[in-house]
Amino acid sequence: MRVHHVALRTDDLARLERFYVDVLGFRVTQRSDERSVWLDAGEAIVMLERADAGEPKIPEGSREFLAFAIMADEKLFFTDRLKAGGVSVEHATEFTIYFRDPDGRRIGLSHFSR
Repeated sequence: MRVHHVALRTDDLARLERFYVDVLGFRVTQRSDERSVWLDAGEAIVMLERADAGEPKIPEGSREFLAFAIMADEKLFFTDRLKAGGVSVEHATEFTIYFRDPDGRRIGLSHFSR
């Protein structure tokens, strides 16, 4: 079994797209009627989707977490890219950089080998 796709729901689709494309470097593969943007995540798809009215927000300080794989030699590149994009690194370990996306979702970039 593997991850097919992940759907990230948001009130501000354009803002979330700018973050994942401009700051993290994902590539848009598909758009759907201003309701969703699909991003290439290797063997999976990250779907950014417009949230419905009244849909709950990400709880502040949530420790739920989504990690994307990077190569070990990319860690400094992404740390610098986050800083240039005005994104604060929340925590870092030997293998992983932790930060929040514009909706407050906890994201990691990791080269931890399983």
